[in-house]
Amino acid sequence: MSPIARTRIGSSLTLLAAMLCMAPLSTLAAGESPAERDQRMAWWREAKFGMFIHWGLYAIHAGNWRGNPVRDAGEWIMFNAQIPVVEYEPFVRRFNPTRYDPAEWVRIAKDAGMKYIVITSKHHDGFCLFDSKLTDYDVMSAPIKRDLLKPLAEEARKADLKIGWYHSILDWHHPDYLPRGDEKHRPWDKRPTDQADFNRYLEYMKGQLRELLTNYGDIAVVWFDGGWEHTPEELHSSEVVGMIRALQPNTIINNRIQIPQDFDTPEQYIPATGIPGRDWEVCMTMNDTWGFKRDDQNWKSTEDLLRKLVDIVSKGGNFLLNVGPTAEGLIPDPSIERLAAIGEWIRTNGESVYGTQASPFRRLPWGRATAKAGQLYLHVFDWPSGPLVVPGFEAMVTKAYLLADPSRAALPIQTEGGDLLITLPSAAPDPVDSVVVLELDGAPKVDNSIRPGPDGSLTLEAEDADIHGKTVRYEHQEKKDCIGFWTDASDWISWDIRLPKPGHYAVELAMSCGVGSGGSRYAVSIGGASLTATVAETGDFLNFTSVTLGSLTVPKEGHFTLSVKPITKPGLAVMDLRRVVLKPIEEPIPQKKAAVSPTSELNKKPKPRKPTAAEIEAALRRDREAEAMKLGESPTGRHAIRSGTSAASLKLQLRPRPKLSEFDRKLSERLEKKGIKLEDVESFEALQKILADEEPSEPDKQAPVSPAE
Repeated sequence: MSPIARTRIGSSLTLLAAMLCMAPLSTLAAGESPAERDQRMAWWREAKFGMFIHWGLYAIHAGNWRGNPVRDAGEWIMFNAQIPVVEYEPFVRRFNPTRYDPAEWVRIAKDAGMKYIVITSKHHDGFCLFDSKLTDYDVMSAPIKRDLLKPLAEEARKADLKIGWYHSILDWHHPDYLPRGDEKHRPWDKRPTDQADFNRYLEYMKGQLRELLTNYGDIAVVWFDGGWEHTPEELHSSEVVGMIRALQPNTIINNRIQIPQDFDTPEQYIPATGIPGRDWEVCMTMNDTWGFKRDDQNWKSTEDLLRKLVDIVSKGGNFLLNVGPTAEGLIPDPSIERLAAIGEWIRTNGESVYGTQASPFRRLPWGRATAKAGQLYLHVFDWPSGPLVVPGFEAMVTKAYLLADPSRAALPIQTEGGDLLITLPSAAPDPVDSVVVLELDGAPKVDNSIRPGPDGSLTLEAEDADIHGKTVRYEHQEKKDCIGFWTDASDWISWDIRLPKPGHYAVELAMSCGVGSGGSRYAVSIGGASLTATVAETGDFLNFTSVTLGSLTVPKEGHFTLSVKPITKPGLAVMDLRRVVLKPIEEPIPQKKAAVSPTSELNKKPKPRKPTAAEIEAALRRDREAEAMKLGESPTGRHAIRSGTSAASLKLQLRPRPKLSEFDRKLSERLEKKGIKLEDVESFEALQKILADEEPSEPDKQAPVSPAE
């Protein structure tokens, strides 16, 4: 899958704004109407759940090289252990999966409730699981000496499952694949490049795609990966896509050939609110590797995987869940056990998954919801001791019942204060997810405003915020889970809330701010009441702390918008904000200083100064994360983008960049005075050292620097 996404220090920060805009709307194939595209996508939108299979020579190594464990995912062992082609290639002679049973693989997928399979035809190591006439580096040179994809495709069709091919653009083995061997691209690959021709490699790649799309019947999905080292122009992406559509007009193509196509591919995470305007599919591992790795026993629980499936479907996406077979051809037992348990649940509750649409609710305190015309499925993760409260729900409910109840006996319902209350049995039918079905007469109306909890406090999480602006966004990573990329002072965020009574509320923020970015002024407002505060540095953007700002008085009950708006931003970012909490209090908190009205400060400009090396590092790290996110790659775990590493291992080449920002221009000028080009700086630390040697400039002589345009 995707690598550590590293790019040059000179990547323009103006790309942040472009990258963080909403994903492009669904792409039509040439000459295709929206209705025709809907028809082509219909099976995929119905399916919801598929099996991803990563299998190849890397399964022989199983995460170890010369007796030593190798870091990160198993299928990246050739890269991470820096194994030269001449040493890796002979393992073809050891690839003999005598226990491979494609019918058994299909049975496992079908019994799990999966509707399609996507398997690696070729991963980044270049080895092919099919009989290719264009190379000897395939299964026909292995002891097994038979095409491994053809019988899988045949068995899938017998079971009424769709089959698709993962195909890597990146190829560490092919002599014409470039770049390689320089300080930024696999410097340990010493093969000469003077005779290599990347366009010749592209002809090879297109030739293999023709084989895969003409010799195996209908192919439902072409799942590209590894396009990050090239622009769409260099990859001839439009030409490749045109060829695919000419050969297989109904094929669905993902977004990793550097142009959007049919669906997006968030990797190893679930978008907080889905991806509006786009079809999308989460690809995820059951442990921490895609290809088989013997020592990786960090398995997600069945409960976690099942709830992830429901969470994804409730947000309008598909779930492509990975298995990594052994070199012998066996799917690991922990994978089989988890898939069997998911399948058992789906046999009872599949109606609430297949063919459903996203939930009308933004958040439910006890679980998730999915929908079909005339029906709403309530997925109850946390079984209540009293009635199930469906908040802010207005609809003509003709019947409520448990999906697990064969008799579909009606459950008592009533409305109270704009909520629907459902009386449930004392025991949950399923400890992980019990489904309550609501049959509706007409479309429901849902009030998605956030309400106080049992103690009267109101917790506003970052993932529930409405985003207003160019760069600010929700960061999903486990250590982040916050509003970040707040580099434009005109950007702001808000939540729709409902307060059941008037009163005083203490305002607390969970926030962080890196070194050099403190000092921003901001206002927290509800209706006509406002608090202003100054952001204090917390040492790092990963170091979150709780801050009590003061209190706000709300004079009446009702619906309100709580907003957080910057007033000034002297550093590179306002802050990272994880949550806002309102706590009811008896008396207002006295202000230490008189609050300053936001409107009085809107036209104030921060004192001009030059950004520090630490500020630059923080902004560039965020820029890199944004680039990886744009490609649908996970910026967490083994794909983490962090300082402390050289930029020499890989380069993420982006689409043609816009004009240089003022920030880039100023930084370039400072470096050029030392005879250094921005693109030649190899790491964050190198940049810091260069800048640290400068004499500080007079603040009143330095023009203001804007980090993002």
